[in-house]
Amino acid sequence: MQIEEIHRRVLDTSSFLDEVKAEMGKVIVGQTTIIERLLIGLLSNGHILLEGVPGLAKTLIISTLAQAMKATFKRIQFTPDLLPADITGTMIYNQKEGIFYPKKGPLFANFILADEINRAPSKVQSALLEAMQERQVTIGDTTFELPKPFLVMATQNPLEQEGTYPLPEAQVDRFMLKLKITYPDFEAEKQIINRMVKDEPITIKPILKPESIDSMRSVIKDIYMEEKLNDYILHLVFATRQPQRYPRLSSLHGLIECGASPRASIYLARAAKAHAYMEHRGYVIPDDIKAIGKDVLRHRIILSYEAEAEQLTSEDIVNRIFDEIEVP
Repeated sequence: MQIEEIHRRVLDTSSFLDEVKAEMGKVIVGQTTIIERLLIGLLSNGHILLEGVPGLAKTLIISTLAQAMKATFKRIQFTPDLLPADITGTMIYNQKEGIFYPKKGPLFANFILADEINRAPSKVQSALLEAMQERQVTIGDTTFELPKPFLVMATQNPLEQEGTYPLPEAQVDRFMLKLKITYPDFEAEKQIINRMVKDEPITIKPILKPESIDSMRSVIKDIYMEEKLNDYILHLVFATRQPQRYPRLSSLHGLIECGASPRASIYLARAAKAHAYMEHRGYVIPDDIKAIGKDVLRHRIILSYEAEAEQLTSEDIVNRIFDEIEVP
């Protein structure tokens, strides 16, 4: 397929995303980047791990997106006494008919907010992550497919660690993006106060239907990416594993215990194409990779004790890699 044809298809279909962002902007103030990343995760068929203190509209963002897409939304509050069946569903006995029938849990929705995922035991986290990976849930002897699209946004509170069950690295790696949500600036918070004090209901107009996402994904799949951009992605990922191969990054050797997995390369390529799509382009440029790369890589680097002793963070390592790896 010619680039011109791909570009035309992108222009024809991606304009709806601007309308979705505009509708969400009626409710959400000062979190433009998070909204865009949420859409990129949705278009790339990936899931999102969101880290931020309470009160920053995390629930409101994803529920508003569900309204703008006329999709179903469920919020699950993760607690220490939660069981896997509480989220996936269970078998219920019908005494009148003498049979068991499946009762589906809250996972059967298009958009799931897994609030404070690290408060639930590992077996509950595993049940959620299995559903994320397989896009299906087994209740009793029957396997049910989850609705399409299916996106999980899991949140973590970075401040309070007492009584939590941190996600193992292998499970964190299942999330396409890890985002850090920050406080709004002065003017944005002023708008928030004005809106909330009035307490007037805001109606969100549905722009897309859930089935529209499949057609968008088929266009994104065909977006053109040059071979040298694939190589750029691989150099970024390999620099997290073997920094000594790159002269300007040799000082990172010994600071990284474990680098990014091949899943990072796949997600980075997918997310770059989705970013190009949101910019209404039928081809990927280096800026697409740089724009989304830190969100894909920041949670996939495990630091050594030496790095922790020097008070370095994975964010510092990723920033250094992006600064030093040559852009094609």
